[in-house]
Amino acid sequence: MDRLDGCRVLVAEDETLVAMLLEDVLADAGATVLGPAATVQHALDLAMTERPDIAVLDFNLSGESCLRVADALAAAGVPFVIATGYGGDIPLPQHAAVESLQKPYDPGVLITTLSRIMAHR
Repeated sequence: MDRLDGCRVLVAEDETLVAMLLEDVLADAGATVLGPAATVQHALDLAMTERPDIAVLDFNLSGESCLRVADALAAAGVPFVIATGYGGDIPLPQHAAVESLQKPYDPGVLITTLSRIMAHR
């Protein structure tokens, strides 16, 4: 089973039940959860003050695109995945290489994806 022991994961998710599930799944995999942040500003604050190792970004945070958070993480060299309930490609051309997960996604797939990304850092 994939593990995230000691990994600090920023969770930016505005749906309370999804955020709670993410917290549980990540903690069970050994990660320390930063957040969850339900707004872009909260996610930016956490990204700059808490120094995550990796992040899971909901594409739409309380009606605002996660673009500013994605840009800040990329500038800081922090990898991230984008979770979305929207079909098709994520409209963030500057982050086209970033992996995305279509909601609802299997929590095991999330852990495997994050573990793989962390292993290649």
